[in-house]
Amino acid sequence: MKTHARAVVIGGGVVGVSTLYHLAKKGWTDVVLLERNELTSGSTWHAAGLLPLFNLSYSVGQIHKYSVRQYGELQEETGQDVGLRRVSNIRLASSKERMDEYLQYAGVAETIGVDVRQLTPKQVKEIWPLCNTDDLVGAIQHPDDGYVQPADLTQAFATGARQRGATIYRQTRVTAIGRTASGEWKVTTDKGEITCEHLISATGNFVQQTGQMLGLKIPVIPVEHQYIVTEAHPDILARKEQGLPEMGVLRDSNASWYMREERGGLLLGPYEKGAPACYINGPKPDAEFELFQEDLERLEPHIESAIYRVPAFGEVGVKQVYNGAICYTPDGSPIIGPAWDMPNLWLNEGHSFGITAAGGAGWQLAEWIVDGEPTIDMLGVDPRRYGDYATKSYLKVKNEEAYANVFVTHYPDEEREAGRPLRTAPCYDRLKDLGAVFGQKFGWERANWFAPEGVAQEDDWSFRRSRWFPHVKAEALNVAENVGILDMTAFAKCRISGPGALDFLRNLLANRLPRVGRIGLCHALNTRGGVHSEFTVVREASDSFYLVSAGAYQRLDHDWLKRHMPTDGSVRYDQMTNQNGVLVIAGPKARELMQRVSGADFSNEAFPWLTAQQIDVGLAPALACRVNFVGELGWELHHPIEYQNHIFDALWNAGQDLGLKPFGIRAMDMLRIEKSYRMVGTELSIEYAAYESGLDRFVHPNKGEFIGRDALVEWQQRGFDNAFATVEVHDVTDADALGNNPVYLDGELVGRATSGNYGPRTGKSLAMVMVRPDLAETGTELEMRILDRMHRITVLGESPFDPENTHLRA
Repeated sequence: MKTHARAVVIGGGVVGVSTLYHLAKKGWTDVVLLERNELTSGSTWHAAGLLPLFNLSYSVGQIHKYSVRQYGELQEETGQDVGLRRVSNIRLASSKERMDEYLQYAGVAETIGVDVRQLTPKQVKEIWPLCNTDDLVGAIQHPDDGYVQPADLTQAFATGARQRGATIYRQTRVTAIGRTASGEWKVTTDKGEITCEHLISATGNFVQQTGQMLGLKIPVIPVEHQYIVTEAHPDILARKEQGLPEMGVLRDSNASWYMREERGGLLLGPYEKGAPACYINGPKPDAEFELFQEDLERLEPHIESAIYRVPAFGEVGVKQVYNGAICYTPDGSPIIGPAWDMPNLWLNEGHSFGITAAGGAGWQLAEWIVDGEPTIDMLGVDPRRYGDYATKSYLKVKNEEAYANVFVTHYPDEEREAGRPLRTAPCYDRLKDLGAVFGQKFGWERANWFAPEGVAQEDDWSFRRSRWFPHVKAEALNVAENVGILDMTAFAKCRISGPGALDFLRNLLANRLPRVGRIGLCHALNTRGGVHSEFTVVREASDSFYLVSAGAYQRLDHDWLKRHMPTDGSVRYDQMTNQNGVLVIAGPKARELMQRVSGADFSNEAFPWLTAQQIDVGLAPALACRVNFVGELGWELHHPIEYQNHIFDALWNAGQDLGLKPFGIRAMDMLRIEKSYRMVGTELSIEYAAYESGLDRFVHPNKGEFIGRDALVEWQQRGFDNAFATVEVHDVTDADALGNNPVYLDGELVGRATSGNYGPRTGKSLAMVMVRPDLAETGTELEMRILDRMHRITVLGESPFDPENTHLRA
């Protein structure tokens, strides 16, 4: 056994072997895989469809798209059959809401180059003659989709990896993981020790044992999954004898199951409620291929619905029922990327659809490890999207929920209830009493909107304008006409200070840093010139900076900061997210309200836009920052969290005659769209150059060296493929753009929406888009598909509402 390698992959399932293969394909031949038993796909599991619903995660859609293409290429490269069968994948819709989901999904698929076709019930019957189509609204089909044989695929990856110089050790169990004095990883096995620069964990069901050896709480716990294989059916056998094509993968989402042919019979895979989490502390050492006792009682509703939809399923006997472990995360997407606070540790875990994602996951992780960056936006699968709140107890309830919700309609405003409320700001009960309907981000409860008196305090989800639409519009208009209060305690917050802080941030951020007492919007670019993070920077002193970023990206943004900090002690990082609460006051009457609760001077002369001051609110201290995300006069009040209710009450009591009302995240989103305010993960991405996202005012190559500067300049010289624009969507009645909607010129795909919403101050349906640069000029007319309708769109100037920022500067 080798004693040193450039990289070591732990785990011999298809995900681990794919990672090894792609590292070798990138030219790293000194790479090793350690597998505790024999190479395996993950015991008895199979693939039933390779393409997911892309509206779950743009990252997942890109990964699966690559996997489908690559499996065919792998077969050609190695000469080894991977069992890829392109039999298509059909998703049935028996309700209008389900068809809306599929139409949104089809739009997303088109923007990343995946063919999706809309089917009538009659066409479904032609492709799947055993299917009962009486109550269907329609369906969609992936003609290029299908399934693959997991064991064959795993062996093909192994063959390809070995052919490229990689080494695989089977029957080799890892017993300990540590660090050497030089900082390399040291992996102890039952065959000896091996050191390496990079360590990759792809251990599947054994992930909790891996995490324990690493001292890392990895947010993955498996859930039991069952599927049923029937005896052969004469009609299916007759089709084979006649040389007819296999009917493909059938998904009845409303019934929560998939089905396909299997050896002349049928295979049914239900996703039932009540499936328990398992291996919470990891399996026993000898549990590699363990199966659990089947529980057919849990599957009864799915069996009944399967017989209704495909009567042939009830006409043959059951051959076998399988019940085994399948890995899950709280949102159902895998974790692929760097671990936090541990240099050169990489995770490729939590794959509930590992067979379908293995190719793309290994590809992007290898890009990340070898080149320092992935080539697609991986936010939807980044391990750092979870925080310390993801305890084992939390994972148990959330992963069971994720499993049970695989086939639910995934609305864009969907919020799931398990494990909530967990993290709450002190004003949570006050907001609840005012009618707040909450969602969550990074474990924090946030008010999405407020139900007025007489309206049920419950959410309503849709791909169209929902029942909450008029109430959210009213919240936004009250901000525009009077004054509103918004809880943004979930913001990620930290302080960067010390004698080296200025030089550190100058090198990290693309904008010039603000002067003492002022505020700047600053972006951290990756090494290729795309946008990794966005920070609001308040300069407290010459050597102290208070940084605020999106709450959902707390661990991601702060890990980025810490990875780039010098190691000489000249820079100090202080986590302040849990210490500071944030209340936002915004609207034309905000100044009058603040003057009533504080002795500070809030005039334009004394407190101009983009400045910050320490003030008192009532009796409590706060850092007042004249900045907000809605484009109105206002202040963010950052305060020690123990004072929050005192500050809230002071504001609330003083503002009633001014029309002070609470507003939520959805009203904020309406208002930010009208200002063309970008967000990380939509308009800002590593896939777009910072200039493509329209950040010219915030990115200054002439300020000196900073990460990504030279790459951005080179990108600019090569020419950009995209340009940011804000557009008006015409003739909208009940459905605004949601993001990822395709944009056309004369029928040709020329871009996609990144965000969309109704603008209450402009009275327009608006969207932000990335389009071909020659089409981003004001006045250009294009088309956009939203669900089942094509809309004319017109490019507007930057910030359709108040482009001169007179409201912010008032």
